Amino acid sequence: MHTHIPAEARRARRGVILLFWLNGVAWSSIIPRYPEIKPMLGLSDTWWGISVGLGPVGGLLAGLATAKLMRRYNSATVAVTALLGGITMLNVIGNATVGWVFAMGLVLMAAFDALTDIAMNAHGLRVQKLYGRSILNSFHGWWSIGAVSGGFLGSVAAQIGMAIWLQAVIATVVFGAVAVFSKSLLLPGKDNEAVDSTDITHPTAGGRKVSPAVWVRLVALGLLGASAGLIEESGASWGAIYMDRAFDVVPFMAGMAFVALQGTQTVGRFTGDMLVNRIGAIPALVQGATFAVVGMTAAVLAPSPWLTLVGFAAAGWGVATAIPSAMHSADELPGLKHGSGLTIVTWLMRLGFFVGPPLIGVIGDAVSLRWALLVVPGAALVMLALTPALKPIRRATASS
Repeated sequence: MHTHIPAEARRARRGVILLFWLNGVAWSSIIPRYPEIKPMLGLSDTWWGISVGLGPVGGLLAGLATAKLMRRYNSATVAVTALLGGITMLNVIGNATVGWVFAMGLVLMAAFDALTDIAMNAHGLRVQKLYGRSILNSFHGWWSIGAVSGGFLGSVAAQIGMAIWLQAVIATVVFGAVAVFSKSLLLPGKDNEAVDSTDITHPTAGGRKVSPAVWVRLVALGLLGASAGLIEESGASWGAIYMDRAFDVVPFMAGMAFVALQGTQTVGRFTGDMLVNRIGAIPALVQGATFAVVGMTAAVLAPSPWLTLVGFAAAGWGVATAIPSAMHSADELPGLKHGSGLTIVTWLMRLGFFVGPPLIGVIGDAVSLRWALLVVPGAALVMLALTPALKPIRRATASS
């Protein structure tokens, strides 16, 4: 049945697309330079993993305040302001000469990213309600396009020998200008105006409390997202470094491990809405996680440049619908304040970004980076075990 979509909703959808694209491209543009940054800082695999893993700590802390900020201001203001802060942090990361400065840049960028991530998803869900159908996966698809774009831009910059500091300055000016423009496209007013018809904005209506079942579901959804985040972060933190170390490849080719993961994730997210609408969120995630297990296991057992790219590509396909589905399920849980379910799950997701890099680094130093990458199919198996968390809770049993 055709539903009329307001012009402001269509305009806001374009604004949200820009937010997701910028959030992906800015962060990923520096990743192909990691094979240059790591030796410049003189870090072992363990300390590199710890340095990269410390970044999400900023996200864990900042994420706690996002729901409150969105209720005081709105998701559009929080998303754009935090995005500008995150883009600026590229200059700290790109100019770091010692490990603690690099780690601090990542911590601050991750803090801004957490605010941006939750706020732009909240705004996207607000737009989705106006559309009356699932469009959230496509937003995440645009994030993946941004990540692929950033991966290509960073790989090209590495190949031509552009100074990292110059790349960071150019990115700050260009991406910052687009972020300011995106604000003019977003929905005005407070976010709860778009969701007053649902009881998720009235957590204690009638004196009811949130049931233990809802809290258990939130934790399960967060851990599902954390597993997906670990897989996604593996390509960012270790893909280029592994390609550069294990095989005789040029800088551009090293950056393609990250691009391969993000490329298939992009395809998976643009087809994800159709897939989820047709077969459901759980079957969509099961088929993806299975691909991730098989592909990355094969890449570790039979190492070659091309099979490694195939493995990371399978991992990207595997997590394509995981995070959007977990966010949507959390946002639909009854009995929670507006934005709280999304905030809690997104906060827990960042545990994957926090745990993954150090875990792979420690195993890499103890055994080898190749075998450390078995952490990736292991995380995909955890995703498979947690897929039942995507099944909706019936409202009759959601409160007591």
